[in-house]
Amino acid sequence: MEPPALHPLRGVTRCAVAALALAGGAWIARGVWQIRLAKAGQPLSGPPDQGEGRHRPLTALEDSYHFVSACGDVLTVLCALTFLVWLLRARDNARALSGRQPRHALPWVYLGWVVPVANLWVPRGIVADIHRASAPEARLPRTVDVWWGLWLVGAASGAGLMYTGTTDAVVARAYSNVGPLLAADAAVAGAAVACALMVRALTGAQESRTGSPRSGNAIGSTAGG
Repeated sequence: MEPPALHPLRGVTRCAVAALALAGGAWIARGVWQIRLAKAGQPLSGPPDQGEGRHRPLTALEDSYHFVSACGDVLTVLCALTFLVWLLRARDNARALSGRQPRHALPWVYLGWVVPVANLWVPRGIVADIHRASAPEARLPRTVDVWWGLWLVGAASGAGLMYTGTTDAVVARAYSNVGPLLAADAAVAGAAVACALMVRALTGAQESRTGSPRSGNAIGSTAGG
């Protein structure tokens, strides 16, 4: 019997891995600038946001951190969009390989990241289902759990992915207590690396079912234990 026709993944996998690398690098750059801020110390004039709608002029270092942070935000959004494109194609391929409907309906591919409580397990479940359908006899790659654990740390830290404060507030935190910021940066950067390995592993698992060239074959076999 002919293997099922799958969406090509090599191109989107390369794009996703590149975007993840850029996003991870951006979070490392945030950490470097936060260390620079902490070493420089808060100016005698106080934090940038001085309350009651008053803001003092930024120093050159603070202004450069705003630029680094803005670039990081753009790269993080680009990374998220690229990863979702890969996830949707891999999900469609998994359905073709297994002949079964995915456990999570299509809206959850998007809603699973933002709906409270569900966002603690739905995205990982979608990825695990993709692997289960693509390589039913193989163990779930360890990179899936590493990625998800670091993602949750980075999202729930109060200083990472889901931080809703202003950049000036981050600058003030870097002056007063940089440790939690650096921990969040490290978790997000680590999650990006683990996610890139996971993307390659799952792509390799799917392509191995059809005999296609596998860009992630070696990593997939290693990650599978």
